[in-house]
Amino acid sequence: MLSEKFYEVLKNEGVVSIVSWGTGEPHIVNTWNSYLVVTPDERILIPAYAMRRTEKNLLENNKLKMALGSKNVIGYNDYQGTGFVIEGTGKYLESGSEFEMMKEKFSFLTRVLEVTVTSAKQML
Repeated sequence: MLSEKFYEVLKNEGVVSIVSWGTGEPHIVNTWNSYLVVTPDERILIPAYAMRRTEKNLLENNKLKMALGSKNVIGYNDYQGTGFVIEGTGKYLESGSEFEMMKEKFSFLTRVLEVTVTSAKQML
């Protein structure tokens, strides 16, 4: 589901916006492209230090959306830059082998946000 262009974007730094919503207003948090780790089955693992509101929202409604991109990757029609909107479900990991692997890479994390991708659309 995740294209080669998506993986190319991840190799270039850029901001990642994560949108969650429970019963209230949508909530946005940000991280960096370089913090995303994609598993062989294409789940996205994200180190989380704070993100408490996101966690609360996902307990009420496990759906989320992410937007990410890089101006360094050529998009459609030779456009300078491209981005993706990812839709999926999220949950937090606090233990296990994937948590430990992420903790080695990102010592600051307290939890790992696991995103199961249901849609990945290139926008530019």
